Amino acid sequence: MKQRKMSGWIWCPLLLLLFLSSEGEVQAQVENRVTFLPGTFQNVNVSDNETLQAEVSRIPAEVAVITLQFHTQYRNATLSYTQFPGVGTFLTAVDSGLLSALEPDQTSLTLFLSSPDGGAVAATGVILAFSSTDPVPGACNTEFNLDIDPNIYIHYNLYETTIRFAPANLGYERGRPPPACDQSTGTNTRWRLQYDVYQYFLPENDLSERSLFSGVRAVADTRGTTENGRLVMTLLSSDVSAAAFNSIPGQGVIYSVVVRDPLLNTSASYVPVHTYACSFTSTLDSCQTLGKISTKVFFTITGLAGLFVCFFGHRFFKCELFCMGFSFAAFFFFVLIARTTNLEYNICLAVSVVVGVVGGVVLVMSWWRFGSVMACVIVVGLMLGFLLASTVLFTPLGDLDMFRHSDVVFWVTFCCIMIIVPLFFLRWPREGNIITCGVVGAYAVVLAVNAYLYTSLSYITLNILKRFLNDNFNAMFTDVPFQTADYAMISVWAVLGVGGIVLQLHRERSRPFFPPSPYLMWLQERERRTTNVLHPSHHFPSLPSRLAARLQQLAARRRPAGEHTPLLL
Repeated sequence: MKQRKMSGWIWCPLLLLLFLSSEGEVQAQVENRVTFLPGTFQNVNVSDNETLQAEVSRIPAEVAVITLQFHTQYRNATLSYTQFPGVGTFLTAVDSGLLSALEPDQTSLTLFLSSPDGGAVAATGVILAFSSTDPVPGACNTEFNLDIDPNIYIHYNLYETTIRFAPANLGYERGRPPPACDQSTGTNTRWRLQYDVYQYFLPENDLSERSLFSGVRAVADTRGTTENGRLVMTLLSSDVSAAAFNSIPGQGVIYSVVVRDPLLNTSASYVPVHTYACSFTSTLDSCQTLGKISTKVFFTITGLAGLFVCFFGHRFFKCELFCMGFSFAAFFFFVLIARTTNLEYNICLAVSVVVGVVGGVVLVMSWWRFGSVMACVIVVGLMLGFLLASTVLFTPLGDLDMFRHSDVVFWVTFCCIMIIVPLFFLRWPREGNIITCGVVGAYAVVLAVNAYLYTSLSYITLNILKRFLNDNFNAMFTDVPFQTADYAMISVWAVLGVGGIVLQLHRERSRPFFPPSPYLMWLQERERRTTNVLHPSHHFPSLPSRLAARLQQLAARRRPAGEHTPLLL
């Protein structure tokens, strides 16, 4: 067995030497032909109504299987075994690949590339060679069109991105029949194979073709995937060959699968697939103009209000209560109408804003009428508890199996964290209120920035919203990239939050804990006037009397002006 393992390391350098010694190995595209070298990427341009030949020659005898990958950014390309594609001989996709099992004396291979939708297609391609001991990706396909399908199929919507792939088979020598896929489940069959699912994030806010091609090159083969990708999960052959992830519109992600043979210690990679969870060709709300105008307007106003609350919330207590009540009511009503109705997004947002205004007014009026500061502070504390619970479950802790596989465990944990926070407000109400103003107000600024520039911090609360709205969201991995922009936004959040808290604590140190209720002050003032006979109101006509006197003055007949000489006696 050790000899078989070593052979996999010996033939790779030999294969490269043989190809490097040939003429025109990594050459520019010539007419309707392009030559590939194993493991070396080649940029390819396919013109409209053109069929391009992808050629590989002088293939060493140690190679049993060859895979051609072809990646474009968003335009479909057709990869075919024949010049004129037939049923089961081609694949049209953005990320496509074909696997060819070689014959005993075969030393060359030709595949065909074309543009099915019209227009030129710019892409990058690579040939990967595998020995007879390596697993064969997609060789036990029973679901997709190709007989042997090494591709990963991806589907996304607003909430989730799912990938599916065909099971692999054990490797086999040239000219020999492949092992049976489902004849038995012993250790000498394909059921011993394991599948590692990897995730690779492209740079944030970078939708360029260059960035994508660079990322594809980083994870195209087994070595690149294991070194540069992030291992998300490992599937056994008895598991369903599929995985679900959290959709991140506008963020480029590459998904890769590496199939391993633990007995022979060999591996092979499927064709990587990428997604931005948005459309490049949509005329409305495309990847380049991601985000609806209504969303940008809403979060811009939210960010300005959050900045005010962060530094002046406790001083202007009524404004703070309105903002907190608005956020609380709008969020939960949006969840309610989104789950129970089929209204358009803009309508849901508009109705939620109206309900949020009502919620803010109700919270302010409850304090104005009843003067119960503690009841209002408890609502404010729930806002901080909601953000804290969302942050805790945004960390890798939220991807634990106990939270992913059980909604009960997740929501019980979430509610416990959310409820614990207001309990501290009972002991330190002013300090708790100021901390909430700083933390929640600064996070509102982060959400406003996210409306124009992507940041992963928005998914702290967005993941909770998605879990509210999607019944199957618990099965998804909620990993998001953390890159330079995210660390910068964490710094902004921290600086604004700490600055707002320190400023308000310093300014309010000599003031009363909370402003008095206007209604209670009016009642006290009225009581004082009725019991204090020295108050000027007792010597001042009442309002009805003043109104009656004013009406009499207006209705009185005006006397003509003239000179009157008074009598002397």
